[in-house]
Amino acid sequence: MKYVDEYRNEADARKFVERLHKITTRPWTLMEICGGQTHTIIKFGIDELLPKEITLVHGPGCPVCVTPLELIDKALAVARRPEVIFTSFGDMLRVPGSQTDLLSVKAQGGDVRMVYSPLDAVKLAQKNPDREVVFFAVGFETTAPANAMAVFQARQLGLTNFSILCSHVLVPPAMEAILGSPHNLVQGFLAAGHVCAVMGYWEYPPLAQKYNVPIVVTGFEPLDLLHGIYMAVKQLEEDRAEVENQYVRAVTYDGLKPAQKLLKQVFEPTDRQWRGIGLIPQSGYKLAAEFAAFDAELKFDVTGITAEESKVCIAGEIMQGLKKPHHCPAFGKECTPEKPIGAPMVSSEGACAAYYHFGRAPIELVTT
Repeated sequence: MKYVDEYRNEADARKFVERLHKITTRPWTLMEICGGQTHTIIKFGIDELLPKEITLVHGPGCPVCVTPLELIDKALAVARRPEVIFTSFGDMLRVPGSQTDLLSVKAQGGDVRMVYSPLDAVKLAQKNPDREVVFFAVGFETTAPANAMAVFQARQLGLTNFSILCSHVLVPPAMEAILGSPHNLVQGFLAAGHVCAVMGYWEYPPLAQKYNVPIVVTGFEPLDLLHGIYMAVKQLEEDRAEVENQYVRAVTYDGLKPAQKLLKQVFEPTDRQWRGIGLIPQSGYKLAAEFAAFDAELKFDVTGITAEESKVCIAGEIMQGLKKPHHCPAFGKECTPEKPIGAPMVSSEGACAAYYHFGRAPIELVTT
């Protein structure tokens, strides 16, 4: 396929692998932030081509996976209300809450609908003035601009029956939380190319300097990832800790300034709970006071709902790079894509789903 095959060329891939074998002299642990990168790595067996000294661990870059259990329960409570049309992207519909999921609420009579854009939900609100339309706004900085635009447009249209249940999370604070942990194993990052396409990578140099870790902005195709791994390992071997951009065809240092301007207008930073990880300060977005009328959590008074995480699921440890999916005692047994205990097994970007679908055997983490 044009524009894809060139990034999956076997001969070029082997050249990167050969270079990695030549330069690698010590054990290194790298984390790819994005779940899409994880799936490419596992699907194409990239981790199995690397020198044995290089260990890849899988970060918290799956927005479905890090959405906290209590927010799923809030979504379920809102979706059950008879006056509500609850809209969401498809990947959230099967994510388990404490007792059930959104598809089950739909089966029980709730008006739950899959949409392809938050602007589809705005159109639904226009067409159904007698109903409350709620959009489940989940994701990293990648999806936040479209959700911000939906809220902005709804206000421009004077819609009082549209709101969002906001669960936006931010990458740099999550990286800092991982690096600042006393249990941290990560020595270098492959940063998520699509997040950086929006936000640029001007936020990363202070992290690289503070924690002395290389950060390489990386794309999603096999050659992107092999190139990004090579760049990160080369820095480590040369005792450098810089921010580099492998994904030059899509990412600039400054990012998309108009999108960033819209985000600042509609949202403001807030402390955010991450599923399996806990509270990370200033790691999410909430609606700014000017747009509080579009906050479904306030509109439907579900702020008091809380939930306890599964004691079996080790998603938090997996997303912090401390364990692999196969280290979970429930993996492939009590927890499968058909009956998931945790979100990483059901999400299309989840590490557990990748390991399950592509039959990956256990690999022990290498520490230095």
